[in-house]
Amino acid sequence: MTQTDNKTILYSALEVAKLCGVVNQTAINWIKNNHLKAFNTPGGQFRVYPADLMEFMRSRNIQVPVEVRIACGEKVSVPDSILIVDDDRGLNSVVAKYIKSKFSDLSVYQAFDGFEAGSLMTEKQPGILILDLDLPGIDGFDLCRRINESERFGKPSIIVITALENDEIEAKVKNLGVKSFMKKPLDLAKIVDTIKKVIENEKD
Repeated sequence: MTQTDNKTILYSALEVAKLCGVVNQTAINWIKNNHLKAFNTPGGQFRVYPADLMEFMRSRNIQVPVEVRIACGEKVSVPDSILIVDDDRGLNSVVAKYIKSKFSDLSVYQAFDGFEAGSLMTEKQPGILILDLDLPGIDGFDLCRRINESERFGKPSIIVITALENDEIEAKVKNLGVKSFMKKPLDLAKIVDTIKKVIENEKD
């Protein structure tokens, strides 16, 4: 498939390399070996259309960045807010502060029990929910169930965090639509990586 309707966006070999997470020479080799469609500019530089890049990346099981999908005309729903639900106020605030430092374009909300979380989800419709399971009031399992069964919360992508040790918990919450599951103590860098993956994979 060759891009014909959006020729103003083109990627150089170096940009392709960065988007695919490889070195520049690898991208050039893909082009020279006819694995990736490209053309030459009058100055002899390679240029790649977004649609050709997306087709190539998907054929190689490389995650397609949101910017490439948008350039190809896909409708992409990128989360613009996140709600952190944990009754440990200190941990909740540490996680919120760290996420704010890494995602300046995300609005970050905090809730400290299940009731407050339900209210904020209805009001703010966050795109991502970081949820502790062991909560006062409405617990995390009940929240997951309500989110899975109702449209009024906006169907956020749920990242569960828990100190509970039951081996069946992960399977239980994933059956309720949970995207990711991680145990405490938390690795803040891993949370950030998980949020990035959720954002990249989010579609209408």
